[in-house]
Amino acid sequence: MSGAGFGVLHARLRRERAGRAPTESPTPLDERMMARALHLAAEAGAAGEVPVGAVVYELSSGAVLSEASNTREHARDPAGHAEFLAVVEACRTLGDWRLNACGVAVTLEPCPMCAGLMVNARVGRVVYGAADPKGGACRSLYTITTDPRLNHRVALVPGVMALESAALLRSFFRARRGRGRGPGGDAGA
Repeated sequence: MSGAGFGVLHARLRRERAGRAPTESPTPLDERMMARALHLAAEAGAAGEVPVGAVVYELSSGAVLSEASNTREHARDPAGHAEFLAVVEACRTLGDWRLNACGVAVTLEPCPMCAGLMVNARVGRVVYGAADPKGGACRSLYTITTDPRLNHRVALVPGVMALESAALLRSFFRARRGRGRGPGGDAGA
């Protein structure tokens, strides 16, 4: 790419970053819920699932409506993401598909499927730990949760206990690469 091409690319990136929705600071409640999500993630990792945990809670009272960890491997379900399962269960608990007054704490930045579910469920706030540069749909790769073209935007609190969340994931995948996971040591999907 020529020097002029890089200049155009950098100008576009600056414009895109300037258009990002502002993030909020974590509250003590957000941090408590993320600590619980980390505990769930560690349990999932110990069970052979990708270590991601999620908690859905009422923002006003702090009441936990649901919690989940990844179940994709054991359930053989592509929708077995922690935050997806927790949001669906919270809707059942409330008897309503709208979660405007709720927060979701999840240890890994939600993917496009989960971010879309959060927009559709009208989640009020998403608190996440580690960014996901390969699949994150809140800020890293896409901005689904704050896209002004959609009918709902979610308040974002990124990077809460990010180091702990990332360490869990790194440790899990390092161990998995060391032993393989499929027949014959195949580490395929």
